[in-house]
Amino acid sequence: MPDFPTLAKLADDLESGRTTSRKLVEACIARIADPAGEGQRAFIHVDKDAALTTADAMDALRKVKAAPSRYAGIPISIKDLFDIKGQTTRAGSRALDDSDPAEHDAAAVARLRNAGFVLIGRTNMTEFAYSGIGINPHYGTPKGAWNRAEGHVPGGSSSGAAVSVLDGMAHGALGTDTGGSCRIPAAFNGIVGYKPTQRRVPLDGSVPLSFSLDSIGPLARSVSCCAILDAVLAGEPIVALKPRPVKGMRLAVPTTIALDDLDAAVSETFERALKTLADHGAVIERIEMVEFHDIGPMNAKGGFAASESYAWHRYLITAKGDVYDPRVSVRIMRGEAQSAADYIDLLNERRSLIARVNARIAPYDALVLPTTANTPPKIADLADDKVFTAQNLRALRNCTLINMIDGCAISLPAHRAGDVPVGLMLAGAGGSDRRIFELAAGMEAVIRV
Repeated sequence: MPDFPTLAKLADDLESGRTTSRKLVEACIARIADPAGEGQRAFIHVDKDAALTTADAMDALRKVKAAPSRYAGIPISIKDLFDIKGQTTRAGSRALDDSDPAEHDAAAVARLRNAGFVLIGRTNMTEFAYSGIGINPHYGTPKGAWNRAEGHVPGGSSSGAAVSVLDGMAHGALGTDTGGSCRIPAAFNGIVGYKPTQRRVPLDGSVPLSFSLDSIGPLARSVSCCAILDAVLAGEPIVALKPRPVKGMRLAVPTTIALDDLDAAVSETFERALKTLADHGAVIERIEMVEFHDIGPMNAKGGFAASESYAWHRYLITAKGDVYDPRVSVRIMRGEAQSAADYIDLLNERRSLIARVNARIAPYDALVLPTTANTPPKIADLADDKVFTAQNLRALRNCTLINMIDGCAISLPAHRAGDVPVGLMLAGAGGSDRRIFELAAGMEAVIRV
């Protein structure tokens, strides 16, 4: 795969005149249109004319020193879960084909647009964001980074988002993360994905999966790229990221659940990364997280995702259930059996879980664990529903732990060049976003050695 530039490098090139927004956008559009590439499956809609018009506007503003930000003119992709004014939001489904075009941009989209980013198009995703694998029977499934001749999954639900960044069809991507949907496709494609503390980025204008767990985050090529996009999404100033030295980092490896049933390549890559960090002076402690045992029973009836998605879908699925992906509709319908008492129990149990976990991890700078238990499975192998379900649960498991504790987390590529992609996840309690970015920036340069 080509080595595409970071957002900082692109901003420098735009500022110096070495490139223009129009050139960047034209190159992305060409890659999307390449019949030998994954563009036709990674994107549901490409807004070519509007993107070129915006690019020209950003170039004109930059010439008169009026660009809305240093990053104005850089093309990014938008997951099909978000409203874009004048466009239909389908959420990777056919059930919303006849919906009216959006009257307003989603809050997150508006913030990116206000910073001058160019919206290149809407990316494919798991229907209604309900899986960590990335298969979509309506619009096709883009092949992930690993061994494309065989065809491995891209990870989900932000599947097209990850592939758009991987293949240079966009230079950053807007995704969502309810149980790993930014981090899993990042891990499966060797890029970086970030799940922020949920309350930092408004959910307005995005189709919900679980309004208790949904978070809006970026996928990009580096930690600093994700930090830039995260700041824009959160409405915060973009501040230069200062990497923390690895020496002296206090990291906790949760031995409860998070290290169970790992693929050999995941286990080997993760342990090598831990040794490298320790060799650079990090203090690493393996700890039991007994609280993690509570999460399985909490989700036994489908948890927040089933109950809250059913509340949103119940009329649509009655009218158009025949066009839903059956693997999605069956999970949504689990919410029908949950009672109000079940839901109130969930709220109370989660509140307790968050308090207990936060107390346990307080002495450490971050938790460190594999992003997924599995490496990217072959698309063909997932035709069997039992195989699909098992692999989906393995992909989601570790990431879900962090959503359930209302934390923030980043997935970094930890594999060596030529090896199957494996992600290393750094996570912290809600509100520790800046620390997680600084730690990740310090690790980024050393863990793949």
